[in-house]
Amino acid sequence: MTTPDSEQGKTNPRLKPAKRYRGSTWQQRFLRSDGFERFTAALAHGLIRVVRRIGRHRAERIILLLCRLIGPLLPENRTAATNIDMAFPEKSEAERAAILRGCWANFASVAVEFLFLEEMTAPFDPAAPDQGPVTVTGIDEFVRLRDDGKPAVIFTAHLANWEVLGVIATKFGLRTVLPYRAPSNAHFAEDMLAEREALMGTLVPNSRGAAFEIATAMEGGAHLGMLVDQRLVTGPRVPFFGHPAPSNPLAAKFARQFDCPVHGARAIRLPGGRLHLELTPPVEMPRDAEGRIDVVAATAKITSVVEGWVREHPEQWLWLHNRWALPLRR
Repeated sequence: MTTPDSEQGKTNPRLKPAKRYRGSTWQQRFLRSDGFERFTAALAHGLIRVVRRIGRHRAERIILLLCRLIGPLLPENRTAATNIDMAFPEKSEAERAAILRGCWANFASVAVEFLFLEEMTAPFDPAAPDQGPVTVTGIDEFVRLRDDGKPAVIFTAHLANWEVLGVIATKFGLRTVLPYRAPSNAHFAEDMLAEREALMGTLVPNSRGAAFEIATAMEGGAHLGMLVDQRLVTGPRVPFFGHPAPSNPLAAKFARQFDCPVHGARAIRLPGGRLHLELTPPVEMPRDAEGRIDVVAATAKITSVVEGWVREHPEQWLWLHNRWALPLRR
């Protein structure tokens, strides 16, 4: 799939970055220059072709080995260890270490699966959702959302491979609008957007004007699918594993604006390189005295659902993100 602009050999205006600070030193200006970004985009495309050529399972073994060797040396490893200690103080040191190892193993799988999503989901048949490498429960909910002609909010989290939600929703014929963080390299982001939209529907880069674009799509009956489990420093602080965490209220805000149902969707990693996607029935949202969805209370409710998912499969969550903005341990 290509966008009209890419067909004309132009940069997609949706991904054209605003003027950004190029740095005060020549090294910073060089690394952020258009020429260097073109070079790194070409290098990334070359690596992607190599990975696809050697195949998913072999590539996953290689990336897993690299994660085991390099992961413990990275600051993200300290972030993950601090997060796990905070979330599971009742677990033994060995249990927490096992969660950390599982987190890196899942990260390796996700990194490779991003390049093979089309191959993994191609065998999926909505008429036989319990067969194949990707299976689904919540079929009735998918069908109901597709046929009611109304908008809805579907929240998810960085569990297993979360991108299967957008692919499976498209296979059900569900109109979706999915916010995402575009790579800072616009030359790479343009190709990634075209490839992802072919699989998932409408993608909206997180930038100024994104909320307006999402609202316009929802007014036409589209369904907002979004990740809600990362830190947003300007968001309300709601409980997450018993500690206040600055959280993203966007899903609750759109649910309030359109007074629409809110569903949860999570991916679960299964043995044998398989994935399972679960779509929940509507989650009851707290309301204020006027009967409208209470944004802060609804954000807390959504966050509590995510916490329950993480507790079931802690090794499959992306602990590498500093969710509580904690000082890192040495």
